[in-house]
Parts: sequence; structure tokens; C-alpha cells
Amino acid sequence: ALMTSHNRRDKTLTCLTALFDQELQGADLSVYLVDDASTDGTASAVRAEFPDVVVLDGSGDLFWSGGMRVAQEAASGTEPDFLLWLNDDVVLASGALATLLTTHEDLRGRGLGSSIVVGAMCDAETGETTYSGVRRHDPLRRMRFTMVEPQSTPVQAETMHGNLVLVPRTAYQRVGSFDPGFTHAMNDFDYGLRATTAGCSIWVAPGHLGTCSHDHADAAWDDSELSFVQAFRTIISVKNLPPRQWMRFTRRHGGVLWPALWLGPYARLAATRLRARR
Repeated sequence: ALMTSHNRRDKTLTCLTALFDQELQGADLSVYLVDDASTDGTASAVRAEFPDVVVLDGSGDLFWSGGMRVAQEAASGTEPDFLLWLNDDVVLASGALATLLTTHEDLRGRGLGSSIVVGAMCDAETGETTYSGVRRHDPLRRMRFTMVEPQSTPVQAETMHGNLVLVPRTAYQRVGSFDPGFTHAMNDFDYGLRATTAGCSIWVAPGHLGTCSHDHADAAWDDSELSFVQAFRTIISVKNLPPRQWMRFTRRHGGVLWPALWLGPYARLAATRLRARR
């Protein structure tokens, strides 16, 4: 299991408690947690309550992508059968890991051994799906992704949110690690799209496998209360669409129209603010 944390001690401990409460059907679980220079005592608390967790100290500027990359580099040396991506704000449902493993075994039985299995998340209060696999429906809007709702059987997706993802060895050996060109956002979508290109398939496991609320309230650039300068600073921040990294993503996955797709969000923001002023 690969995890990264920064100043979310209580959530991290809750996540680990639910993880170690899982019934693994004979599987062995190792956890690699990168603590990115938390100041709230996350690392020491994890070491005290979960001594079997391998805690790796980060530099403070790794963010999600860098932390997960460090965790994967450490874990890959043991050549595990699976890598499990797990966000530290996820609370796993009972039987979540068993569902992921069973789904993978079913897919492998259908000749899909390189399948990545995604666990959909829902809001703890509303029950609405918050994170899952995603796919594109419009060849001209290649940066427009829609959520895949979990069903009673596995549903195929094109890429995924990285909150709960089971990556088999055959897939991570093909795809490699997280791209260091992305600091925080886009790396999960990029990984899934690279996996699809490499011949892997991506499936959403049946049902919701945990709870995880949306945590991007501080990353919304369309908030009408923000000034234009504030909105522009928000859209180019590492949690949104920093221009160079967004260019990397659109150029890799946007096809021949990638320049327009790259410019689109910034142009829409400027046009919206201009209309509002008028």
C-alpha cells in the first residue's frame, strides 16, 4: 500500500485503522507511508500506533505526486504482486480490499490480467459518488472526463482518480512510476491514460468501497468572490492547472487539438471575468 500525508494526523490514523481492519484472504500487506514534513506529529503517531508501517520522511515539497512516487520506489524493490494506492483521507468499507482482489481475479479469468481496479468513493453523509474511474465521451473534448458510477458488476473506465487503486505487477511494470513532471494534480489521470495506451484496462469495482469527501474547496478558481488576480493565481496553482504541467498533460493526451485544449481553461476564466465586469 502506497500512501502520502501532510498534516492530517487524525485522518491518516483513521485511514490506517480501517486498512488494517481489512480481511485480506491470506494476502500479506505492507504499507509505505511518505510523511511530507508534517508539523502535527503525523509521523511519530503512525510509528507509535502502527509500528509495521514503513514511514518515509519527505522534504516538505513532495505533494501527492512526489510522495506517491517515493513510496512506489521504496515498495517496488520488494516486487509485490500489487501496489495499492490509498489516500490518507479514505475510510475503507469492510471488505473493500477483498472486493478489489476478487474483482482482479475475475478479470484475470477473462484474460484481463493487466487490469487496474479502481475503488469508487462516496460522501459519508450524502452517499453520492465523489471519486471513481472516469472516461471521455467526446473526441473533440478530450480533456472532458465524466465519472463512472459503480454498478453491481465491474465497469470499464479510461482512467481514474487515485484515491483507491489496485495496480497489479504486470501493469506497474509496463507503465512505470508516477511522472515527476506533475507536482500534485493530473498524475493519477496521466497514469491511467498511459496504462490504457500500454495495453492495460481499467475497471471500477462493484459498489462504493469507502468514504472520501471532496477536498478541493480551496482549489476552486470559479468562485465569484475571488478577484481576477486571485482566480488566476488559483487556476495556475499546483492543485489546479499550472501552465507547464497542464501543457504536458494536454500535449500527451489531447491529440492534435492540444494547443486549444491547453489554452481553454485560462481563456474561459478571462472571458467569464470580463463578462462579469461588463
